[in-house]
Amino acid sequence: MDLVDLLISIAIGALSGWIAGEIMKSKGGLLRNILLGIVGGAIAGALFGLIGISFGGIIGTIVVSVIGACLLIFLANKFLK
Repeated sequence: MDLVDLLISIAIGALSGWIAGEIMKSKGGLLRNILLGIVGGAIAGALFGLIGISFGGIIGTIVVSVIGACLLIFLANKFLK
């Protein structure tokens, strides 16, 4: 993975974190949602790949990242209360 791919992945994760924060009505703050989006995207991408589900293109990547970020925001809200 080169630098451009890494920056694109971070940008997609940040966008996904923001979208997930809006969906989940998170009060954790923008930075927290962006970080959870980046981590959630990586985790969800790996899990979806393991079970054989793949989404092609940028839209599919964003959908998977939003799903992962929503899950992490949900878990963070449950465990950090």
